Amino acid sequence: MDQYLIILVILGAAIFSVTWMPKISKKTGISYSIFYVATGFALYLLAPDLLPNPMPQKNENLTLHLTELIVIISLMGTGIKIDRKFSFKTWSSPLKLVSFTMLLCIGVAAVMGYYFLGFSLASAVLLGAVLAPTDPVLASDVQVGPPNEGMKSETKFALTSEAGLNDGVAFPFTWLAITIGLMFTGKESSFLEWFALDVIYRIVAGIVIGFLSGKGFGILLFRVSKKYEILRTRDGLVAVAATLLVYGITEIVHGYGFIAVFICAITLRHFEKDHQYHDTLHSFTDQIERLLVCLLLIIFGGALAMGILEPITLKMVVFSVTFLLIVRPVFGWLALSSSKMKNKERLAIGFFGIRGMGSIFYLAFAFSKYNFEHQDELWAAVSLTILFSILIHGLTATRVMEYLKREA
Repeated sequence: MDQYLIILVILGAAIFSVTWMPKISKKTGISYSIFYVATGFALYLLAPDLLPNPMPQKNENLTLHLTELIVIISLMGTGIKIDRKFSFKTWSSPLKLVSFTMLLCIGVAAVMGYYFLGFSLASAVLLGAVLAPTDPVLASDVQVGPPNEGMKSETKFALTSEAGLNDGVAFPFTWLAITIGLMFTGKESSFLEWFALDVIYRIVAGIVIGFLSGKGFGILLFRVSKKYEILRTRDGLVAVAATLLVYGITEIVHGYGFIAVFICAITLRHFEKDHQYHDTLHSFTDQIERLLVCLLLIIFGGALAMGILEPITLKMVVFSVTFLLIVRPVFGWLALSSSKMKNKERLAIGFFGIRGMGSIFYLAFAFSKYNFEHQDELWAAVSLTILFSILIHGLTATRVMEYLKREA
């Protein structure tokens, strides 16, 4: 049988099912990510020779760029649906999570990776860096709804905005792991260079380009188009175009494209905030995101079936469970201890530190820049943590969010 035609049939069926999956998930209380991982696992168990190799080690560039694409599309969609305008006061919850919680999670994961799992220092720091950011891709069940929906859930806002912010803010620590690796092999690199370039410059460049781009797109779409009929459009495709433009330009000048895309989305969102065009932009990015999600989750399920978890040890299982159920929840809860939200909301925010495609991207990116030790073990540990997150959070998110809504 022609492998290409088999792929078309599977992809078509998966995309077709995406149309109804959000409603099915809401009805069953089970995240659709679980269904697609299970589908990929079953497909590769039944017919591995008819499908392409799903192992990321065998498809490094494809893994890197597919996960990169879905993360930036998700970041644009995430930014567009956040109704709350940015200020340090109103965004205090996600800012605390991105600073206090994320940094402590990186530190604890790195220490456990080095002392408990026996990784090299560079690999241990990389483990902390790739698992630190919560994922905007697999977190739709705990995020705010479409633009101007009117719901004011502090829990959903905190989780949505945190996922948007920390995918870019975690990047310097991936570069830190790369820097440590280069230093240990005697290549020219230093912590000063890392701090100046990878922390200060890249973040500032991402923020500036993202803000200016958001303003520019807002002026074009909502002001200039009013004067010139030829420029008037209400196509959702504009959101994807803006995503690719902003990300590409920012990366060309060595800024953080993740940050730029999210800042651009937030800035654009609050340009003519009540305009219905934002619904169109969000709807289109949401559809593209779900299309890519089903594809990547099937591939992830296939990687599980083909043995990506073979290097797993009992210590790695303990690490993943500890990180998901103790480290992140405790530090998330502590970060918000001074906030006015209810204790149950703080517990929920701490608990739903969802890991996903962002972690896979960071790992693939780091491996493309430096030959880390323990690569198979890192793939296994990160994949196991993502699998546990998909299962644990996928089975509880809908019910917990409904409970918090009733108690509000």
